[in-house]
Amino acid sequence: MKLDILAFGAHPDDVELGCAGTILKEISLGKTVGIVDLTRGELGTRGSAEIRDQEANAAAKILGVSVRENLSMRDGFFVNDEKHQLQVIQMIRKYQPEIVLCNAIDDRHIDHGKGSKLVSDACFLSGLQKIETTLDGVIQKAWRPKVVYHYIQWKNIEPDFVVDITGFTETKIESILAYRSQFYDPNSKEPESPISSKNFMESLSYRSRDLGRLTGVEYAEGFTVERCLAVNSLGNLM
Repeated sequence: MKLDILAFGAHPDDVELGCAGTILKEISLGKTVGIVDLTRGELGTRGSAEIRDQEANAAAKILGVSVRENLSMRDGFFVNDEKHQLQVIQMIRKYQPEIVLCNAIDDRHIDHGKGSKLVSDACFLSGLQKIETTLDGVIQKAWRPKVVYHYIQWKNIEPDFVVDITGFTETKIESILAYRSQFYDPNSKEPESPISSKNFMESLSYRSRDLGRLTGVEYAEGFTVERCLAVNSLGNLM
C-alpha cells in the first residue's frame, strides 16, 4: 500500500495532538494517510499499554487513516541507532510516502526530540540503495520521502508554515478524546499529569485559534521544516 502521507509519533496520541487537523483535511482532499507509533506509551502516568492500544485504534477510526502500526520500541529508552533506524526505514519503504510528519524537533518529553531525529535520519537513510531491508522475506526498494515536516507539541516553537484546519477541529478533538485514560476527567482517580489538566485540553483550541489569528484563518496547525519551501507562484500564498 502506497501512502501519500505517513505520520510518525513517539507515543500513541502524539500524532492526534500535533497534526490530526491536517490529517483530516488531507484525507478530505483524497490523500491516503497512515500512522506509525514508535512506542506503546507504556510509561505514561495514566492507563497502560493495553489501554493505549485500544485508544489508538479508536482514534485511527475517527481520523479515517488507511493504516496504523506500532513498532513497540521501549517508551523512554529507545535510541537513534542502527537497529531503530532500520525499523523506521522498513515502514518508510513499505508505505513509500511522499510526505512524512513527525515529532517536534525539541520538546518537554525527551522521546519527542529523539523520535523526531530518529525518523528524520531514517528518511534520509531509506533512500540509500545499499542499505538492505526485507519485509515478509522480500527485499524492499529504496525510498526517500520528498519532505519531512515536524509538528509542534508542548513547547511553543515558531512554525515555518501553518495549515488551515478550519472545519476539522471538532473531529480532531474527538480523536484526542479517544484517549480517555490520558486527558482531563474530573471523575478520574488516577494521578495527575501535565496533560491531564483542564488547562491543557483548552490549550489545544486556543493555540490553533491563535495560529489561525496570525494567518487570517479560524484554526491552524503549525509545522517546522528541514529545508526551504518553494511555491509555484505568489498567488498560492495565504
